[in-house]
Amino acid sequence: MSAVQPALPLGFAPSLAADSYVVSEANRHAAAWLAAPQDWPMPRTLLVGPSGAGKTHLSRLFAGTVWDDADRADAEALFHAWNAATTDRPLLMTASRRPLDWGHGLPDLASRLAATPQVRIGDPDDALITAVLAKQFADRGIRVGEDVLAFLCLRIERSFAAAADVVDRLDTAALASQRAVTVPLAREVLEGQLSLAV
Repeated sequence: MSAVQPALPLGFAPSLAADSYVVSEANRHAAAWLAAPQDWPMPRTLLVGPSGAGKTHLSRLFAGTVWDDADRADAEALFHAWNAATTDRPLLMTASRRPLDWGHGLPDLASRLAATPQVRIGDPDDALITAVLAKQFADRGIRVGEDVLAFLCLRIERSFAAAADVVDRLDTAALASQRAVTVPLAREVLEGQLSLAV
């Protein structure tokens, strides 16, 4: 029996191309809103969604100024960016939390954010979680069958973070054991490291 080899940490760059952004009911409104900034009531919008929801991908397709992780930004700097936004150069801010939960302590910014349109990426449905899994495997250069995607979709938590976690675990396990990512490998990883849905 061959020895299990330790996996080497390999870097990968996720695709941020327009044709690799998957739209479903969870993000359809946000994608349509960001595609038409000329229709916004003001040249500013806040995109809110959980970690791993595709906010970075979607914001990279936006033609304007982007301020990622606005909920962790310097309040004064964000205040000036908000004021500087124009119709020709609209401002898109992304965040994981609503402005009421930011706690930055700058009343002038708080009042502006309260008036700023917000769009949200919701929790993924089955179609989106399957597409997210497929994209994350593809970003890592891993070929998986539809049977693997269906198996995982039925068993992992419905969240973007869970999808990223299971892909990372399977990538590590496949490298370490020098096996392809198949349903048997996925079953072993889930049974050993994640709770199975019943």
